[in-house]
Amino acid sequence: MSSTILIVDDNRDNLTVIGGLLKGEYHVRVANSGERALQVAVTQPIPDLILLDIMMPGMDGYETLRHLRQIPETRDIPVIFVTAMSADEDEEAGLHLGAVDYITKPIRPAILSARVRTHLALTQARQQLANQNARLESQVRQRTRELELIKEVTMQALATLAEKRDNETGNHLIRTRSYIEVLMRGLSTQPEFAVQLDPLTQELIAKAAPLHDIGKVGIPDAILLKPGRLTPEEFVVMKTHAQIGADALTEAIERVLSSHPDNEHEQDNRYALSFLEIAREIAGGHHEKWDGSGYPQGLAGNAIPLSARLMALADVFDALVCKRHYKEAFSIEKSIDIIRQGRGQHFDPSIVDVFLANIDACVTIAERHADHHPEAST
Repeated sequence: MSSTILIVDDNRDNLTVIGGLLKGEYHVRVANSGERALQVAVTQPIPDLILLDIMMPGMDGYETLRHLRQIPETRDIPVIFVTAMSADEDEEAGLHLGAVDYITKPIRPAILSARVRTHLALTQARQQLANQNARLESQVRQRTRELELIKEVTMQALATLAEKRDNETGNHLIRTRSYIEVLMRGLSTQPEFAVQLDPLTQELIAKAAPLHDIGKVGIPDAILLKPGRLTPEEFVVMKTHAQIGADALTEAIERVLSSHPDNEHEQDNRYALSFLEIAREIAGGHHEKWDGSGYPQGLAGNAIPLSARLMALADVFDALVCKRHYKEAFSIEKSIDIIRQGRGQHFDPSIVDVFLANIDACVTIAERHADHHPEAST
């Protein structure tokens, strides 16, 4: 398919001469004014190149080019000024406005033909390069999605291994993450949490949530798998899983930092470090309590990271409504009552309020991802 060239000149003879030189090789369209050129340029077929006179009544060539550069459909079309104005300052003015070339009258056919071919070839090359870049960017995005999926699956596998070691159900990870997503959506509408829970942070917290009990890989089986209640001494050992998890993730953070000491792949590292930092907060802090009576550090109130406060409620609620090897499942009503009683003591009051306002969604999650349907005890 031949390229389309729009010739703009108020002189009919010039339109005829220039058109005659080009029409054998190209599809030629004409306009006898700047105003008409703006109309023709946005109709099909859109021109691949515009030859534009400068000295025209009404809208001159300079003003016409300014308008062309403001219209989305025409802003990238190459424009060659074809004019009798031969002063250097005229050519500089045209090139400054965005013209790609400047041809003076009287027209020399060989020069005109060569310039037109050159700029059409350059335009085609730029378009091919743009298409290639678009394909490469698409491939990069696809590869990035694949790598993100691989990382997420790997993290999920590690978290699942930790859960499997204490005979807790695999769906615990799905449920707690889903509870947290509900809580974050509710909290993010409140001014005091909107900044902390921007969309990226919500995404990172949701992805990091399954790693909350990763530290259980360091707890001996005799304690981790023991049926019934633990002795005080055994419970002391069990509580160390929070610090074990936090320490393991701290080591992971240090490895990321040391692997690229010169800020290589800084953007990727920033995302990975944010993810690992939030995972460390959750692993190390989800057994802290609002009143400071939790472990491992005895943090209180807002000193407990928000991500850990979210997991604290999600983890306890799931433990209450599900059967564990050391207890039967509690009824939904009893579980809600325990959470309500923990407001301001075990749990952040604001998170409890959002939980109670969204209890139907949380119950739906518990039922949809239930591992079994035990008879509830009272």
